[in-house]
Amino acid sequence: MRIGIPKEIKSQEGRVAITPAGVHHLSQHEHTVIVERGAGDGSGITDEAFRAAGATLTTADAVWDQAEMIIKVKEPIAAEYHHLREDQVIFTYLHLAADKAQTDALLASKTTAIAYETVQLPNGALPLLSPMSEVAGRMSALAGAFYSFRHFGGSGKLIAGVVGCPPSKVVIIGAGVAGSNAAQMALGMRCDVTIIDVNLARLAELDAEFGGRVKTLYSTAFSIHEAVAEADIVVGSVLIPGARTPKLVTHDMMASARPGSVWVDIAVDQGGCFEDTHPTTHLDPVYPVGQAMVYAVANMPGAVPHTSTYALTNATLSYVTQIANKGWKQACRDNVALSKGLTTHEGKLTNAAVAQAWGYPSISVEEALT
Repeated sequence: MRIGIPKEIKSQEGRVAITPAGVHHLSQHEHTVIVERGAGDGSGITDEAFRAAGATLTTADAVWDQAEMIIKVKEPIAAEYHHLREDQVIFTYLHLAADKAQTDALLASKTTAIAYETVQLPNGALPLLSPMSEVAGRMSALAGAFYSFRHFGGSGKLIAGVVGCPPSKVVIIGAGVAGSNAAQMALGMRCDVTIIDVNLARLAELDAEFGGRVKTLYSTAFSIHEAVAEADIVVGSVLIPGARTPKLVTHDMMASARPGSVWVDIAVDQGGCFEDTHPTTHLDPVYPVGQAMVYAVANMPGAVPHTSTYALTNATLSYVTQIANKGWKQACRDNVALSKGLTTHEGKLTNAAVAQAWGYPSISVEEALT
């Protein structure tokens, strides 16, 4: 198979969808890997490193035109829509429930699109989302600490506190991979940490994991309202795979927040879990709501592309190899987890959550594979 890796063109996105080790691995399986020149620059991977591993270096147009499968990090943006075509597979993060324009473009082009974020193991784990959730979760605590500085409009609190001065109160909504990593970092910075979730079993796991050092709350509108009202930093890490994120934090909750508090919405890719969330960029990451600040960068891990590239491709390579070796249909038939990532095919949606978000019809994955 001819596998193409274009350079990411989303604002301040330095990740790339493959490493030299991945190129070498696919070449050993007799696949052709076509990489856009400069694609790895942001991650510290040179063209020569890709070439030495067996890749062909070329232009963006040639990558899109020649590849039977495109692998990316971020979703195609408007400037790339004209490249989409029916006889091509695209394997990347899509987040279509929060992006109608991209949904329409994929359907119009009849591209077969498989989403990293909805590949799901039988135990419910999301193996291709988890590494970036780890990165974003850890970054959220750092962003909260950074924007707490007074000259950024924050509260002026050192979140770790010092002797005689208490640490910041950090409230994390959602106890999944991102939330637990946010808690780990916040605890490491000596914060007073509370995690809120509807899954009592998961809260029990975290209580045991952190030795009771994290407070746990069952998620209700009342408990969220009470907790965030006292918070210096709020992290939204709510996830429903493939679906638009529910708005658990209302405008009124944010309007009455502590002055200078920092609110980080990791769920922004799926629409965000704060009512006032709208996507921002690394160049302009925060905006005010009342006397609080919201950080809602839609590609948080793109700020640390070296780590993020290697963490992501460690997870994706085996799935890329399966698709390349077998073709996407057989790979999905043989691997149920991968089949759950199938999102569009021949102008039809195969993800019910995305279809519900936009009021579109959908077909089952089984129909698409027949």
